[in-house]
Amino acid sequence: MRKVLTPAFSAASLIVAGEAVAQAADMPTTYRDEEPDQRNGVKIGYLECEIGGGVGYVLGSAKEVDCTFHSTVGRARVDHYTGAIRKMGVDLGFTTRSRLVWLVFAPTAGYHHGSLSGLYQGATVEATVGAGVGTNILVGGTSGSIQLQTVSVTGQLGLNVAATGTSVTLTSAD
Repeated sequence: MRKVLTPAFSAASLIVAGEAVAQAADMPTTYRDEEPDQRNGVKIGYLECEIGGGVGYVLGSAKEVDCTFHSTVGRARVDHYTGAIRKMGVDLGFTTRSRLVWLVFAPTAGYHHGSLSGLYQGATVEATVGAGVGTNILVGGTSGSIQLQTVSVTGQLGLNVAATGTSVTLTSAD
C-alpha cells in the first residue's frame, strides 16, 4: 500500500502549484521556434491533445484522444491525429476533460504528413481534485526519426489519482 501511496502523494504535491493549477485544463501553447533539444534535434512544433473524460478503474482506464500537430517552422502546417491512451495500474476516480501538450523534435527542421503516427509507452502520475495536473514519461513513435518530448504535462478537471504504466497510440486522421 505504501508503494501505491508514495507516487500518489508525489502527484498531489503538484497541485500546490497555485494559480497554474486553477487553469490546468487551459494551458498555454506558445513556444519559441527551432529550439534544439538535448539530442541535437530541432523543435518543429507541438502536439496538442484533447483527452476524453472517463472513469478510472482500480486496474486502469482507456480514453480516446484527438490531437492536432502545429508546425512552428516553415509554413504554418496543421495535421490531425486520433488515437487512444491506455493506463494499466492504480487509476481511481474520474475526469471530465484533459489537455496534453507535447513538444515535437526532429533531426532536421522538416516534417512529413503522418510522421507522428505510432505507439508511445511509459508511465503517468496524476492527481486531480477539481483541477489538477499530471506528468507523462513516454517514448516511442515511428522509426525513431521524429520524437515527442519525453516528459509532458497534462491539465485536467475531475477527481482522480493515478500511478500507471501508459501507452498512447496515434493514427493520422487526414
